[in-house]
Amino acid sequence: MTRILNLNADLGESFGAWTMGSDAELLAIIDSANIACGFHAGDPLVMRRTLQLAKAAGTGIGAHVAFPDLQGFGRRPMTIPAAELEAIILYQLAALDGMARVEGLALRHVKPHGALSNMACADAALARTVANAIKTYNPALILLAPALSELYKAGEAAGLPVVAEIFADRAYLDDGNLVPRSRPDAMIHGAAASLAHVSAMLDEQALISVSGKRLPTPIGSICVHGDGPDAAATARHLRDELIRRGYQPAPL
Repeated sequence: MTRILNLNADLGESFGAWTMGSDAELLAIIDSANIACGFHAGDPLVMRRTLQLAKAAGTGIGAHVAFPDLQGFGRRPMTIPAAELEAIILYQLAALDGMARVEGLALRHVKPHGALSNMACADAALARTVANAIKTYNPALILLAPALSELYKAGEAAGLPVVAEIFADRAYLDDGNLVPRSRPDAMIHGAAASLAHVSAMLDEQALISVSGKRLPTPIGSICVHGDGPDAAATARHLRDELIRRGYQPAPL
């Protein structure tokens, strides 16, 4: 039986004269692109060029919304009042959506980035703020949320279409949250190791923590972080092997 699975990556994270990632190469491999909206990375020109590349590749697009933290790449925790954070998210959605329309594209999904995602995965109130902002903007947008997270639950409670995501290149704690990047075991390195990590979770339909704990969950999407040096090779290896095993890649 053919099983449907989505492969996504975070793109459009260059800024000005500074370049990050292999966007054009990844867009030929992945099904969905999470495009930075200028708050943790990206700028208007980078956003537009990334959209144009995605259109040429036929890749689905989504907004990679974040805390306003260019200097910290959106990875520093912030405490922002709910009303202000909702406005910050709405601002980013409107910016990318407007540019997408100019290019003849439709925004399909939203995926929070970095510290905003990590905090919303553990904090139910923050997760509700994120979900409500998306619903206020467009309740048809898909929320791409880490499996078993408070963010996933908040999206469902808000009535949003939600897809559960796992990470090919990140390790998990026993509670289902990601191992902090400050720890040496936070990252999964290389295409072979990432495939083994993903395959084990798909086979068991569960998150598997660094201690071996199994946390059952449906899985709808796999993320390969676009800023890693092995991103394109890892994404290609995953896609080829998953197709060989009977999975059908598809947009969100």
